[in-house]
Amino acid sequence: MSTGRTIDFHAHILHPELASISQDKVVLTGFGATPPRPRPPGSRADAFFQFMLRPDLHVAEMDRRKIDVHVLSSSTVVQGTFWAAPDEEPRLCAMMNDAMNDWVLSYPDRFVGTMVLPFQNMQATLSEIERCRERYGFRIVNAPANVHDRYLGDPSFNDYWRVASEANLVTFIHPDGVRDPWFQRYSLWNSVGQPMEETKVIASLIYEGVLERHPGIAIVISHGGGYAPLFMGRLDRNVTNMPDSTVNIRGFPSDYIKRLSYDICVYDPAALARLIEHVGAERLLLGSDFPFGDPTAFDLLDRVEGLSAEDRQKITSGNASALLQTVKPSD
Repeated sequence: MSTGRTIDFHAHILHPELASISQDKVVLTGFGATPPRPRPPGSRADAFFQFMLRPDLHVAEMDRRKIDVHVLSSSTVVQGTFWAAPDEEPRLCAMMNDAMNDWVLSYPDRFVGTMVLPFQNMQATLSEIERCRERYGFRIVNAPANVHDRYLGDPSFNDYWRVASEANLVTFIHPDGVRDPWFQRYSLWNSVGQPMEETKVIASLIYEGVLERHPGIAIVISHGGGYAPLFMGRLDRNVTNMPDSTVNIRGFPSDYIKRLSYDICVYDPAALARLIEHVGAERLLLGSDFPFGDPTAFDLLDRVEGLSAEDRQKITSGNASALLQTVKPSD
Protein backbone atom coordinates (compact mmCIF):
# COMPACT_ATOMS: atom_id res chain seq x y z
CA MET A 1 0.00 0.00 0.00
CA SER A 2 1.45 3.35 -1.04
CA THR A 3 2.60 5.52 1.84
CA GLY A 4 1.08 8.51 0.08
CA ARG A 5 -2.49 7.37 0.77
CA THR A 6 -4.30 8.72 3.79
CA ILE A 7 -5.40 5.85 6.06
CA ASP A 8 -7.99 6.15 8.81
CA PHE A 9 -7.52 3.15 11.11
CA HIS A 10 -10.72 3.67 13.12
CA ALA A 11 -13.91 3.48 11.06
CA HIS A 12 -17.07 1.53 11.88
CA ILE A 13 -19.70 -0.43 10.00
CA LEU A 14 -22.82 -2.37 10.99
CA HIS A 15 -24.59 -5.59 10.10
CA PRO A 16 -28.35 -4.82 9.96
CA GLU A 17 -29.47 -8.07 11.57
CA LEU A 18 -26.78 -8.06 14.26
CA ALA A 19 -27.47 -4.41 15.09
CA SER A 20 -31.17 -5.17 15.42
CA ILE A 21 -30.85 -8.15 17.74
CA SER A 22 -28.15 -6.44 19.81
CA GLN A 23 -29.77 -3.07 20.44
CA ASP A 24 -31.16 -3.88 23.91
CA LYS A 25 -27.99 -5.72 24.96
CA VAL A 26 -25.25 -3.15 24.38
CA VAL A 27 -23.88 -0.09 26.13
CA LEU A 28 -25.47 2.38 23.70
CA THR A 29 -28.89 1.56 25.16
CA GLY A 30 -27.72 0.96 28.71
CA PHE A 31 -28.03 -2.78 28.07
CA GLY A 32 -31.73 -2.35 27.50
CA ALA A 33 -32.42 0.28 30.17
CA THR A 34 -32.60 3.19 27.69
CA PRO A 35 -34.70 3.13 24.50
CA PRO A 36 -32.72 3.63 21.29
CA ARG A 37 -32.57 7.26 20.25
CA PRO A 38 -34.84 8.13 17.31
CA ARG A 39 -33.19 8.55 13.92
CA PRO A 40 -35.63 10.50 11.71
CA PRO A 41 -34.89 10.16 7.98
CA GLY A 42 -32.51 12.87 6.88
CA SER A 43 -31.27 13.56 10.42
CA ARG A 44 -27.62 13.56 11.42
CA ALA A 45 -28.14 10.37 13.42
CA ASP A 46 -29.76 8.68 10.44
CA ALA A 47 -26.89 9.76 8.19
CA PHE A 48 -24.37 8.23 10.59
CA PHE A 49 -26.16 4.90 10.51
CA GLN A 50 -26.49 4.96 6.74
CA PHE A 51 -22.73 5.47 6.47
CA MET A 52 -22.31 2.24 8.46
CA LEU A 53 -24.88 0.29 6.47
CA ARG A 54 -24.18 1.34 2.88
CA PRO A 55 -20.70 1.10 1.37
CA ASP A 56 -21.50 3.61 -1.38
CA LEU A 57 -22.50 6.32 1.08
CA HIS A 58 -19.55 5.42 3.28
CA VAL A 59 -17.10 5.93 0.43
CA ALA A 60 -18.78 9.17 -0.67
CA GLU A 61 -18.25 10.55 2.82
CA MET A 62 -14.64 9.38 2.78
CA ASP A 63 -14.16 11.33 -0.43
CA ARG A 64 -15.69 14.41 1.16
CA ARG A 65 -13.31 14.10 4.10
CA LYS A 66 -10.33 13.36 1.81
CA ILE A 67 -9.62 9.92 3.28
CA ASP A 68 -8.24 7.31 0.88
CA VAL A 69 -8.52 4.13 2.97
CA HIS A 70 -10.63 3.03 5.93
CA VAL A 71 -9.66 0.14 8.17
CA LEU A 72 -13.17 -1.06 8.96
CA SER A 73 -14.30 -2.47 12.28
CA SER A 74 -17.62 -3.54 13.72
CA SER A 75 -19.23 -0.88 15.91
CA THR A 76 -19.32 -3.10 18.99
CA VAL A 77 -20.96 -0.46 21.20
CA VAL A 78 -23.96 -0.77 18.84
CA GLN A 79 -23.81 -4.46 17.92
CA GLY A 80 -21.58 -6.36 20.31
CA THR A 81 -21.71 -10.15 20.65
CA PHE A 82 -20.46 -10.60 24.24
CA TRP A 83 -24.04 -11.04 25.48
CA ALA A 84 -24.58 -14.20 23.46
CA ALA A 85 -24.10 -17.68 24.90
CA PRO A 86 -20.60 -19.11 24.27
CA ASP A 87 -22.02 -21.60 21.77
CA GLU A 88 -24.00 -18.89 19.92
CA GLU A 89 -21.39 -16.14 19.73
CA PRO A 90 -19.27 -17.91 17.06
CA ARG A 91 -22.21 -17.81 14.62
CA LEU A 92 -22.77 -14.08 15.22
CA CYS A 93 -19.09 -13.29 14.77
CA ALA A 94 -18.94 -15.31 11.55
CA MET A 95 -22.02 -13.46 10.29
CA MET A 96 -20.30 -10.11 10.88
CA ASN A 97 -17.02 -11.28 9.35
CA ASP A 98 -18.79 -12.51 6.22
CA ALA A 99 -20.45 -9.10 5.87
CA MET A 100 -17.10 -7.40 6.45
CA ASN A 101 -15.69 -9.28 3.49
CA ASP A 102 -18.62 -8.15 1.33
CA TRP A 103 -17.74 -4.54 2.20
CA VAL A 104 -14.10 -5.06 1.29
CA LEU A 105 -15.01 -6.68 -2.02
CA SER A 106 -17.31 -3.77 -2.87
CA TYR A 107 -14.41 -1.27 -2.70
CA PRO A 108 -11.17 -3.26 -2.40
CA ASP A 109 -8.97 -0.19 -2.91
CA ARG A 110 -10.74 1.77 -0.18
CA PHE A 111 -11.48 -0.75 2.58
CA VAL A 112 -9.34 -3.00 4.76
CA GLY A 113 -11.27 -5.62 6.72
CA THR A 114 -10.98 -6.79 10.31
CA MET A 115 -12.49 -9.76 12.14
CA VAL A 116 -14.45 -10.01 15.37
CA LEU A 117 -13.93 -13.13 17.46
CA PRO A 118 -15.98 -15.17 19.97
CA PHE A 119 -13.51 -14.61 22.80
CA GLN A 120 -15.70 -16.44 25.33
CA ASN A 121 -14.67 -19.67 23.61
CA MET A 122 -10.95 -19.91 22.82
CA GLN A 123 -11.24 -22.94 20.56
CA ALA A 124 -13.91 -21.17 18.50
CA THR A 125 -11.78 -18.00 18.50
CA LEU A 126 -8.79 -19.80 17.02
CA SER A 127 -11.00 -21.54 14.47
CA GLU A 128 -12.53 -18.26 13.34
CA ILE A 129 -9.10 -16.68 13.00
CA GLU A 130 -8.05 -19.50 10.70
CA ARG A 131 -11.28 -19.30 8.68
CA CYS A 132 -10.98 -15.54 8.17
CA ARG A 133 -7.30 -15.74 7.33
CA GLU A 134 -7.74 -18.51 4.78
CA ARG A 135 -11.05 -17.44 3.23
CA TYR A 136 -10.80 -13.64 3.36
CA GLY A 137 -7.17 -12.81 4.00
CA PHE A 138 -8.03 -10.86 7.15
CA ARG A 139 -5.03 -10.18 9.38
CA ILE A 140 -6.49 -7.60 11.79
CA VAL A 141 -8.56 -8.51 14.85
CA ASN A 142 -11.15 -6.11 16.25
CA ALA A 143 -10.97 -7.00 19.95
CA PRO A 144 -12.75 -5.71 23.07
CA ALA A 145 -10.88 -4.55 26.16
CA ASN A 146 -12.38 -7.26 28.32
CA VAL A 147 -14.57 -10.33 28.11
CA HIS A 148 -16.90 -10.63 31.11
CA ASP A 149 -14.44 -8.69 33.30
CA ARG A 150 -11.36 -10.60 32.12
CA TYR A 151 -9.06 -8.05 30.49
CA LEU A 152 -7.02 -9.22 27.53
CA GLY A 153 -3.82 -9.76 29.47
CA ASP A 154 -5.55 -12.46 31.50
CA PRO A 155 -3.87 -15.87 31.18
CA SER A 156 -7.07 -17.28 29.67
CA PHE A 157 -6.16 -15.37 26.48
CA ASN A 158 -2.58 -16.70 26.26
CA ASP A 159 -3.41 -18.95 23.30
CA TYR A 160 -4.82 -15.99 21.40
CA TRP A 161 -1.67 -13.92 21.92
CA ARG A 162 0.51 -16.87 20.94
CA VAL A 163 -1.38 -17.29 17.66
CA ALA A 164 -1.51 -13.53 17.02
CA SER A 165 2.26 -13.37 17.44
CA GLU A 166 2.98 -16.45 15.31
CA ALA A 167 0.56 -15.40 12.55
CA ASN A 168 1.71 -11.77 12.58
CA LEU A 169 -1.78 -10.44 13.28
CA VAL A 170 -2.60 -6.88 14.30
CA THR A 171 -4.96 -6.54 17.27
CA PHE A 172 -7.07 -3.37 17.28
CA ILE A 173 -8.47 -3.00 20.80
CA HIS A 174 -11.69 -0.98 21.03
CA PRO A 175 -13.78 -1.29 24.22
CA ASP A 176 -17.38 -2.39 23.77
CA GLY A 177 -18.52 -0.37 26.78
CA VAL A 178 -18.17 -0.32 30.54
CA ARG A 179 -20.85 -2.40 32.26
CA ASP A 180 -21.23 -0.37 35.47
CA PRO A 181 -24.66 1.38 35.26
CA TRP A 182 -23.21 4.47 36.98
CA PHE A 183 -21.60 5.39 33.68
CA GLN A 184 -24.91 5.54 31.83
CA ARG A 185 -25.94 8.90 33.26
CA TYR A 186 -24.68 11.81 31.14
CA SER A 187 -23.29 9.24 28.64
CA LEU A 188 -20.22 8.84 30.83
CA TRP A 189 -19.81 5.34 29.43
CA ASN A 190 -18.43 7.08 26.36
CA SER A 191 -16.59 10.14 27.66
CA VAL A 192 -15.07 8.60 30.79
CA GLY A 193 -15.73 4.87 30.56
CA GLN A 194 -14.04 4.15 27.24
CA PRO A 195 -10.72 5.80 28.24
CA MET A 196 -10.88 3.90 31.54
CA GLU A 197 -11.37 0.61 29.71
CA GLU A 198 -8.40 1.39 27.46
CA THR A 199 -6.28 2.22 30.50
CA LYS A 200 -7.25 -1.03 32.20
CA VAL A 201 -6.51 -3.20 29.19
CA ILE A 202 -3.11 -1.56 28.71
CA ALA A 203 -2.29 -2.20 32.37
CA SER A 204 -3.46 -5.79 31.92
CA LEU A 205 -1.27 -6.34 28.86
CA ILE A 206 1.73 -4.89 30.68
CA TYR A 207 1.38 -6.44 34.13
CA GLU A 208 0.28 -9.90 32.97
CA GLY A 209 3.40 -10.04 30.81
CA VAL A 210 1.85 -10.19 27.33
CA LEU A 211 4.16 -7.48 26.02
CA GLU A 212 7.12 -9.08 27.78
CA ARG A 213 6.50 -12.48 26.17
CA HIS A 214 5.66 -11.06 22.72
CA PRO A 215 7.83 -7.94 22.33
CA GLY A 216 7.18 -7.55 18.60
CA ILE A 217 3.44 -8.09 18.63
CA ALA A 218 1.32 -5.46 16.84
CA ILE A 219 -1.41 -3.92 19.01
CA VAL A 220 -3.33 -0.72 18.29
CA ILE A 221 -5.32 0.91 21.10
CA SER A 222 -8.28 3.13 20.24
CA HIS A 223 -8.84 6.71 21.47
CA GLY A 224 -5.18 7.43 22.14
CA GLY A 225 -4.93 4.65 24.70
CA GLY A 226 -7.17 6.39 27.22
CA TYR A 227 -5.43 7.77 30.27
CA ALA A 228 -2.55 5.27 30.42
CA PRO A 229 0.05 6.87 28.10
CA LEU A 230 -0.30 10.21 29.91
CA PHE A 231 -0.15 8.84 33.44
CA MET A 232 2.71 6.37 33.56
CA GLY A 233 4.60 8.06 36.39
CA ARG A 234 2.46 6.46 39.06
CA LEU A 235 2.88 3.01 37.52
CA ASP A 236 6.64 3.47 37.24
CA ARG A 237 6.75 4.50 40.90
CA ASN A 238 5.45 1.09 41.88
CA VAL A 239 8.49 -0.62 40.41
CA THR A 240 10.48 0.53 43.43
CA ASN A 241 7.65 1.26 45.86
CA MET A 242 5.77 -2.02 45.36
CA PRO A 243 8.17 -4.35 43.53
CA ASP A 244 5.81 -7.33 43.82
CA SER A 245 3.70 -5.59 41.12
CA THR A 246 6.40 -6.33 38.54
CA VAL A 247 6.51 -10.10 38.85
CA ASN A 248 5.78 -10.56 35.11
CA ILE A 249 7.84 -7.69 33.68
CA ARG A 250 11.50 -6.72 33.62
CA GLY A 251 11.21 -3.04 32.76
CA PHE A 252 9.24 -0.01 33.83
CA PRO A 253 5.60 0.13 32.69
CA SER A 254 6.41 3.24 30.67
CA ASP A 255 8.86 1.16 28.62
CA TYR A 256 6.02 -1.01 27.37
CA ILE A 257 3.66 1.72 26.21
CA LYS A 258 6.07 2.43 23.37
CA ARG A 259 5.52 -1.12 22.09
CA LEU A 260 1.87 -0.30 21.45
CA SER A 261 0.35 1.89 18.75
CA TYR A 262 -2.54 4.32 19.24
CA ASP A 263 -5.05 6.16 17.11
CA ILE A 264 -5.27 9.92 17.55
CA CYS A 265 -8.98 10.21 18.37
CA VAL A 266 -8.40 12.41 21.44
CA TYR A 267 -10.10 15.66 20.29
CA ASP A 268 -7.57 17.88 22.10
CA PRO A 269 -4.33 19.16 20.53
CA ALA A 270 -2.65 19.44 23.94
CA ALA A 271 -3.47 15.80 24.70
CA LEU A 272 -2.21 14.76 21.27
CA ALA A 273 1.00 16.74 21.76
CA ARG A 274 1.61 14.94 25.06
CA LEU A 275 0.87 11.60 23.44
CA ILE A 276 3.45 12.34 20.75
CA GLU A 277 5.91 13.33 23.47
CA HIS A 278 5.35 10.13 25.44
CA VAL A 279 5.22 7.48 22.70
CA GLY A 280 6.55 9.19 19.57
CA ALA A 281 4.86 10.05 16.29
CA GLU A 282 5.95 6.69 14.87
CA ARG A 283 3.45 4.98 17.22
CA LEU A 284 0.40 7.00 16.17
CA LEU A 285 -2.23 6.38 13.50
CA LEU A 286 -4.91 8.60 12.07
CA GLY A 287 -8.20 7.50 13.62
CA SER A 288 -11.44 9.45 13.44
CA ASP A 289 -13.90 6.95 15.01
CA PHE A 290 -15.94 7.32 11.82
CA PRO A 291 -18.75 8.25 11.63
CA PHE A 292 -19.33 9.13 15.30
CA GLY A 293 -16.03 10.74 16.16
CA ASP A 294 -13.85 13.56 14.94
CA PRO A 295 -14.71 14.77 11.41
CA THR A 296 -11.78 17.18 11.57
CA ALA A 297 -8.91 14.83 12.45
CA PHE A 298 -6.65 16.69 10.02
CA ASP A 299 -7.49 19.95 11.76
CA LEU A 300 -6.45 18.41 15.08
CA LEU A 301 -3.02 17.65 13.65
CA ASP A 302 -2.80 21.19 12.30
CA ARG A 303 -3.41 22.50 15.83
CA VAL A 304 -0.50 20.58 17.38
CA GLU A 305 2.22 23.18 17.81
CA GLY A 306 5.54 22.26 16.26
CA LEU A 307 4.38 19.07 14.53
CA SER A 308 6.76 18.50 11.64
CA ALA A 309 5.59 17.65 8.13
CA GLU A 310 7.47 14.34 8.44
CA ASP A 311 5.67 13.38 11.64
CA ARG A 312 2.34 14.45 10.21
CA GLN A 313 2.89 12.17 7.23
CA LYS A 314 3.78 9.29 9.52
CA ILE A 315 0.51 9.71 11.42
CA THR A 316 -1.79 10.17 8.43
CA SER A 317 -0.24 7.59 6.17
CA GLY A 318 3.19 6.09 6.76
CA ASN A 319 2.71 4.27 10.06
CA ALA A 320 -0.55 2.61 9.06
CA SER A 321 0.84 1.73 5.64
CA ALA A 322 3.84 0.03 7.21
CA LEU A 323 1.60 -1.82 9.66
CA LEU A 324 -0.70 -3.03 6.91
CA GLN A 325 2.23 -4.16 4.80
CA THR A 326 3.41 -6.41 7.64
CA VAL A 327 0.05 -8.20 7.68
CA LYS A 328 -0.46 -8.39 3.91
CA PRO A 329 -1.22 -12.01 2.98
CA SER A 330 1.58 -13.70 1.11
CA ASP A 331 0.72 -14.99 -2.35
